[in-house]
Amino acid sequence: MRNVTETVKQLIIINILFYVGTLALGDVTYKFLALYFPENSSFQYWQPLTHMFMHGGLMHIFFNMFALYSFGSALEQMWGSKKFLFFYISCGLGAALLHTGVNYYYFQDSLNTLLANGFQKTQILQILNEGKIDTRWQEILSVSDLQNFTSAYLGTAVGASGAIYGVIVAFAFMFPNAELALMFIPIPIKAKFFVPGLVLVDLYLGISGKSIFGGGGIAHFAHVGGALFGFIIMWYWKRNQFNQNRWN
Repeated sequence: MRNVTETVKQLIIINILFYVGTLALGDVTYKFLALYFPENSSFQYWQPLTHMFMHGGLMHIFFNMFALYSFGSALEQMWGSKKFLFFYISCGLGAALLHTGVNYYYFQDSLNTLLANGFQKTQILQILNEGKIDTRWQEILSVSDLQNFTSAYLGTAVGASGAIYGVIVAFAFMFPNAELALMFIPIPIKAKFFVPGLVLVDLYLGISGKSIFGGGGIAHFAHVGGALFGFIIMWYWKRNQFNQNRWN
């Protein structure tokens, strides 16, 4: 790969190896490496880290790695490998934190409603761990609340998207006037306008539960979490005039 920095190249290789491994070994890899809800019996403490190297399909990993290649190398050239890797991993963990926090809110809100109507938590968790629901829940929870409740507990998160969102936020910080030409937008847009707009769209889709392309399964709050942590880190570094030499 031309003009790709060493850490970015290694991250791309690791992601590809993880993806090939999932194709070879099957769903068992997701059982151990994807991010589960903390109360789910399949949750493991390493999953907030490993989930960011897992991907759900060829297009998923292609777009994430293309974005990492496109934006990450410029940052690593300016910061050095250690600082870039710290930033990348931090944004990925931040994405997992916000994603899990939102899921916890959805889960706990509906759980409290069910408990108030006489259900027992142990029974609820036992049913959910079997991948099932109690049809009586439909009489108490709204359709959207029940969907959020079950998907929060049973759903998994995979992908580097949260870390990538942090990277593009940092890119907009460092190169605000860089013009980004995208396939689905006919005119170049400066990074300082495009990136905030992208994050706001994700925030809207996460809150509304809608999808631009009519599909589901996108962890919008993980995107927002990665972007938010990326912004906080960049703001802190800029405010404190962070010395790059401390990382090398």
